[in-house]
Amino acid sequence: MKTTEKEILEKLNSLGKNTLLETLAIEFTALGDNFVEAKMPVTPRVHQPDGVLHGGATVALAETVGSVASAYLLDREKFFVRGIEINANHVRSISKGFVYARAEYLHKGKTTQVWDIKIRDEEGNLISASKLTTISLPRKK
Repeated sequence: MKTTEKEILEKLNSLGKNTLLETLAIEFTALGDNFVEAKMPVTPRVHQPDGVLHGGATVALAETVGSVASAYLLDREKFFVRGIEINANHVRSISKGFVYARAEYLHKGKTTQVWDIKIRDEEGNLISASKLTTISLPRKK
């Protein structure tokens, strides 16, 4: 029986218990052959002291969707994924609502993957643009 997108999203969201994903309230919302999407509420919990979304929370969201996208594309029984480089350009501030992240692959190699990650507000305005490189490593038997 084929696993549905809804079942996969439920599984991904359940894995976040007692992790940074739960702390930041990151929720996976969609996935496909070459992308993963998630959302995160912008509340004082993720603000910097002057009341806008903290860049570190934005980068955590970006690395989360990119790393999950890499893991989703691999045989997770044989490999695990780690982020090895991320950069971010924060281009707009936001103080409330939600931000939405979409990771799309630029390179899908056997060992490394490169993801283009855009984070937007509810109106579709670009908040941050990131590029994440992940590495797939074999699990020890």
